Amino acid sequence: MPRPCKRRRVCALPERQCFRSAEGGPGQSPIRLTVDEFETIRLMDLEGLSQAECARQMEVSRATVQAIYGAARAKVAQFLVRGGELTIGGGAFSLCPGGKQGCPRCHRHCHEGGNSHEKDRGDL
Repeated sequence: MPRPCKRRRVCALPERQCFRSAEGGPGQSPIRLTVDEFETIRLMDLEGLSQAECARQMEVSRATVQAIYGAARAKVAQFLVRGGELTIGGGAFSLCPGGKQGCPRCHRHCHEGGNSHEKDRGDL
């Protein structure tokens, strides 16, 4: 029996959860990017963190970050090349408890409310 998936720490939920290309082909199924995949793209590509720094912030191993990031890049590339719809949601993650002031570990302000909420479902 495989061991359960460890929840990844995420600074904040994405501001937008759905993207559509102008030329999206009809009948294409949406590409689903999980919240932890989105977080690796944000941390490494936008914030400029290394895999090791990203792993520390998300509280997982560097190898796990590498796998998550590889899957995320493949999905984003598929969306950019083929068009259609990209949705962000789901996955095993927990929001950091930083509140309005921001988490000292995070590079941007955390979600509103200040409480840590764990998510493990198909929707946000």
